[in-house]
Amino acid sequence: MTWDWNAVTDFLPLLREGLVVTLEALALGSLISFGLGLVWALLMRTPTPWVRWPVGAVTEFVRDTPLLVQLFFLFYVLPEWGLALSALTTGVLGIGLHYSTYTMQVYRAGIEAVPAGQWEAATALSLPPGRTWRAVILPQAIRRVVPALGNYVIAMLKDTPMLMVITVLEMLGEARLFAQQNFRFTEPLTVIGAAFILISYLASLLLRALERRLVR
Repeated sequence: MTWDWNAVTDFLPLLREGLVVTLEALALGSLISFGLGLVWALLMRTPTPWVRWPVGAVTEFVRDTPLLVQLFFLFYVLPEWGLALSALTTGVLGIGLHYSTYTMQVYRAGIEAVPAGQWEAATALSLPPGRTWRAVILPQAIRRVVPALGNYVIAMLKDTPMLMVITVLEMLGEARLFAQQNFRFTEPLTVIGAAFILISYLASLLLRALERRLVR
């Protein structure tokens, strides 16, 4: 089979549409995973067992089950319980929830890496717990974990094609639709492969720039 540049040209409008959906799912999913992961990490440090144990059980269950199964559950099972969400909303929540259990561990490691002297200094200054976390602990912990969080953003990007199974037309979904309608698979799949490589490379450059800025 020969390469057809006309097929590439015809696919580009669909690629743009799929790219917007992919980046939207990635951005919103990242925000959910970062925010919820921090909440999980803080709850796991509470001295109350009836808080730690349920949080630990839920996050372990989510982390140990495939993302694909979770997406199917959210999209097909929840409507039977009266909670119907759009396909894109379901995908964003699924990716965000799934990866929040991993970012939780990243935050935990960052918090534990803060020197004990910082905790002792905050205690000596009689800082309330809330301010100790906001002004002393979390700023230091988050600076330490930016590279790991960035890696999970790239991992989420590479998992966005899974949203196709719940009818979200991200880049792979658009490529598959184009290929089935035009009987041309090589061009659209090659183009989205190159797009994923380019986006991942640009994300890694942005991450390195952010790391250098935080180290200063």
